[in-house]
Amino acid sequence: MQPKVAQGKILIAQPFMDDSFFKRAVVGITEHRKDGTVGFILNKPVKAEIQELIPAITSEDSYSVFYGGPVATDTIHYIHTKGEILEESTEITKGLYWGGNFEKLIFLMNSGVIRSQEVRFYIGYSGWSEGQLDGELESGSWVVSDWFANYAFSSKSEKLWSETLTHKGNTYSVIAHIPPHNSKN
Repeated sequence: MQPKVAQGKILIAQPFMDDSFFKRAVVGITEHRKDGTVGFILNKPVKAEIQELIPAITSEDSYSVFYGGPVATDTIHYIHTKGEILEESTEITKGLYWGGNFEKLIFLMNSGVIRSQEVRFYIGYSGWSEGQLDGELESGSWVVSDWFANYAFSSKSEKLWSETLTHKGNTYSVIAHIPPHNSKN
């Protein structure tokens, strides 16, 4: 039996999911309540740095930006490891936080206190209304697993999907090696 969806879990797309937004996606769940679920695609980088999108960030450090999902793509969100110094942060799982005081975040980045390996930015988010994700899980679209901080910060985006399946073990480690294009099977 697969674990239940909860804050601090990840959703790993099944290998043959053809949805253009979620093909081979790994989605970190930041909020899961009765009325819906919010998360961010962890392995879809965009060709931009946060300084291009938010000119107030003047740090010379190179902060990555990722496509968080198809909902509200005119918004920017962030996941970080600095919840103890960034007020209003929500702890997702041990040592991993979502959001917080944005003005202070910018100040801490510009001051060199928060480095690029400690925060990731996301354009848009992934969201499911009440019951929607349950239906997708029942149809076998997702595998649920634990979210480790290295999935958000140190793992290579292009390898994250197979890495998370391999960590799950058993049959999933075999699935992790299925080529991305059906013609190569």
